[in-house]
Amino acid sequence: MEKKQFFEDYRIGHIRHSPARTITETDIVVHAGHTGDFSPHHMDAEYAKHTPFERRIAHGTMVFAFGIGLAAQSANNPGAFSSGYDRIRFVRPVFIGDTLKSRITIGDLKTMADNPDFGEVIEQIDVVNQKNETVLTASHVLMVERR
Repeated sequence: MEKKQFFEDYRIGHIRHSPARTITETDIVVHAGHTGDFSPHHMDAEYAKHTPFERRIAHGTMVFAFGIGLAAQSANNPGAFSSGYDRIRFVRPVFIGDTLKSRITIGDLKTMADNPDFGEVIEQIDVVNQKNETVLTASHVLMVERR
């Protein structure tokens, strides 16, 4: 089990990095099956040749899911509970063969007047590709136990 981190242990500006994951055609096909999103710009190589990207692109929702999964691999705090994600943006397309990592920066710390046992930690999650280009960005809101 990971060491418990309390709200008071977090520092604005602290950055951690996740492991990497390479996107495969199987990832896209499985995600389409899970979601029912069989749009041709994800699934049809011939159709995709005539789009601005000239090839199939990964689902934004898949990139989001992989990005937050990678972020979770870099920290498992038993004293933190996710409250959700805000301001999710798909910044650049992701293609088969791209390798993604998540960069997680502590952006803000807020006390909770209505719940003094917890503080709110805002993590900025930036999913980057192998060129270190941001492909997705989101804010993750965590409730973290206080000492």
